Amino acid sequence: MTALARVAREVREDLAAAQARDPAARSVRRLEMLLTYSGVQALLVHRVSHALHAAGVPLLPRLLAYLTTAVTGVEIHPAARIGRGLFIDHGSGVVIGETAEVGDDVTLYQGVTLGGTGFARGKRHPTVGNEVMVGAGAALLGPIVIGDRCKVGANSVVIHDVPPNSTVVGNPGHPVRVD
Repeated sequence: MTALARVAREVREDLAAAQARDPAARSVRRLEMLLTYSGVQALLVHRVSHALHAAGVPLLPRLLAYLTTAVTGVEIHPAARIGRGLFIDHGSGVVIGETAEVGDDVTLYQGVTLGGTGFARGKRHPTVGNEVMVGAGAALLGPIVIGDRCKVGANSVVIHDVPPNSTVVGNPGHPVRVD
């Protein structure tokens, strides 16, 4: 599959995810979402800038990411690995760092940070599993792993690994429920 075909497929999946997970988007056409949903716009540009970054294109991926941040308020590093069907709802303030990995069917709300904790080299951002929901204002910091099907409460600060099927709240984030 060519890079362009892969990007097109990923964008279709991102649009379908937004329509499925946002009650306000269920009656909205996909063109309207592309033109007015900041999270969808940021993901579209990330898909392109990530493909360019992976192909070794200099400067352009970072420039695209910078311009997208200025327009949408969503900052996604071109090297970040984003799975299928990510939905960024009310995306302003979302930050996804360079070595972050986001699984499939993940939902991020406004102000979420997938960030590092220092100047270390190598893997320094979170790995988020599949079907994870991260509430508004939450910060997932460092090279931690958030297991599949977890829920992270709004404004939680998570600095340790979280087992699958858990609900995490607080600062520091701690599991309050594990299925």
